[in-house]
Amino acid sequence: MKIYTRTGDAGETGLFDGTRVPKSDPRVAAYGDVDEVGAWLGMARAAGIDERLADMLERIQRDLFGLGARLADPAHRIAERVTKATVSAEDVLRLENWIDVLEGELPPLRRFILAGGSPAGAALHVARTICRRAERAIVSLGHGAVEPELLTYVNRLSDLLFVMARAANHRAGSPEVEW
Repeated sequence: MKIYTRTGDAGETGLFDGTRVPKSDPRVAAYGDVDEVGAWLGMARAAGIDERLADMLERIQRDLFGLGARLADPAHRIAERVTKATVSAEDVLRLENWIDVLEGELPPLRRFILAGGSPAGAALHVARTICRRAERAIVSLGHGAVEPELLTYVNRLSDLLFVMARAANHRAGSPEVEW
């Protein structure tokens, strides 16, 4: 398989159902934002994050590939054929459980904090903001354009990324700077 296909040279790309759309299409922008979140999670992993958080991030990166595939599927058919593209209520529950576990090891939040800290913590803060952008892009597709669990997953993921950034900084001994 070649990395280049030349099919996008005129500014179009193909969706899962074969439809050709401009690369500026809102659906393409939404799954592009999701892809960017995944890349920043890779940056956090490369920044020397501890193994437990790295394992969580790898799982999330896999989820995000599935979520992106589903965003590229306006006919909602991929989940029926590609099980690794499934994003379910159980996946959301997993994120919530991780939030609860990580929050249990952190000091209570009393004020807003400034993004930063360790390289991994800072990368997770960037991923969180891009995740919020992805959420806005998905919402902008309109009601019914995507399965509801996709939006719920992205919303919960941004919460988890905030807590993960705090946990990465706490574990690295980087103090939080309050606003």
